[in-house]
Amino acid sequence: MSMTYRVEAYNLSHASENRIHDDATAQRFGFTGGLVPGVEVFAYCCHPAVAQWGRDFLRRGEISAGFQKPVYDGRIATITATPEADGLALSVESEGVACATGFARLREAPPEEVDLTDWPAASPPEIRPKASDESLAPGLWLGTRVLELTPQVLADYLRDVREAAPLYTEQGIAHPGLTLRMCNWLLTQNTVLGPWIHIGSKLRFHSEARPGESLTARGRIIANSDRKGHRIVSIDALVLADGARPVARVTHDAIWRPRQLAEAGG
Repeated sequence: MSMTYRVEAYNLSHASENRIHDDATAQRFGFTGGLVPGVEVFAYCCHPAVAQWGRDFLRRGEISAGFQKPVYDGRIATITATPEADGLALSVESEGVACATGFARLREAPPEEVDLTDWPAASPPEIRPKASDESLAPGLWLGTRVLELTPQVLADYLRDVREAAPLYTEQGIAHPGLTLRMCNWLLTQNTVLGPWIHIGSKLRFHSEARPGESLTARGRIIANSDRKGHRIVSIDALVLADGARPVARVTHDAIWRPRQLAEAGG
């Protein structure tokens, strides 16, 4: 039997540097208004998986999602999780529009061991270069600043993604949406981007992040390609707790230069 989860979407990036979340800019790109960030739509998709498998999902689960249409601020997003042979097929709909699809499963085997020597640490530059084929070239390594998982940070995020499941506060676990946010930081802390759009991610969880820990991400650009006029970057990322314990291995995809900007010479 399918599980349905409804949430009032909230655009917590109204004031971010990425103006695609601003109503006026988004409308210039043909959208109704500012887009709710893909990482938060992804966070909504995690709800049925965590409801199904509990904290085990955050220790050895896997989830992917691709975003086809935007979810808008203040609108109801309906997440449907349909059991399949080895997991849950996920879909997101808002106002009758299919917005995203994905899949979640609980792996029987523990995640593979990670050798941190294969993941060199990097720090964001003091002066970020403008996003370009050179600054987002395949093979480049990126890093983030630290996110401290303070009680306030954790509580604010649960509020902003409208997450009421008691597991996070009762068992002392950070919401997995914060894990994926670190992958956005790999882009935003290393380059100056114009309007850009997160289009999909795949996570393999290794462990849950906990209050009092800090998160960082390390990532290598694995592709920078053209798709229907959009310039798309893909990052193979590792999110770490306290710089040592793997939390998730992530493939993160984003349109860093929409075709509208390319056509305008931007």
